[in-house]
Amino acid sequence: MKNKLAIFVAAALLGGCSGKSLDQAGTATSVKTERPVSEPAVETTPDATSTAATVDGYKKDIAERIVQVNSTKVYTTRPQALLRSVIVVKYVIDGGGNLVRSEIVRTNRDRANEVTAMATLKNTAPFPKPPLHLLRQNRLELSESWLFNSDGRFQLRSIALPQMDQ
Repeated sequence: MKNKLAIFVAAALLGGCSGKSLDQAGTATSVKTERPVSEPAVETTPDATSTAATVDGYKKDIAERIVQVNSTKVYTTRPQALLRSVIVVKYVIDGGGNLVRSEIVRTNRDRANEVTAMATLKNTAPFPKPPLHLLRQNRLELSESWLFNSDGRFQLRSIALPQMDQ
């Protein structure tokens, strides 16, 4: 009986780590959990290096960090069918997670949204350190799209929900 209890407890703990839960029969079931507000959105090592394995994974880490820091400027529902503005920013992060430079590479000339996109990127720095294998000459160049609704709030393309139907 103790062995069954120990196996059940171990399985429950492992299930919790993978986003799964166990029902009373011990069968794994999917559970959608919300991340507590105080919990960091990005997983890092003790020295603040992102645990992302790919550039896309690191972009998602950066996007989650931008959303966490600028939550009042972000909408949490699906984007409207016709967006007010899409601003694409190219930026460079060094090995320490510092923003080295940024520039707008696509815009519809909506000055207010351009300012918001650049400000939210700059206000969020420093970022989690990029994993060493993603760096080239101690830098990583990325781009991100800010998707603006008509109310001026945004989502980031790397983690955005699907747009509403028209």
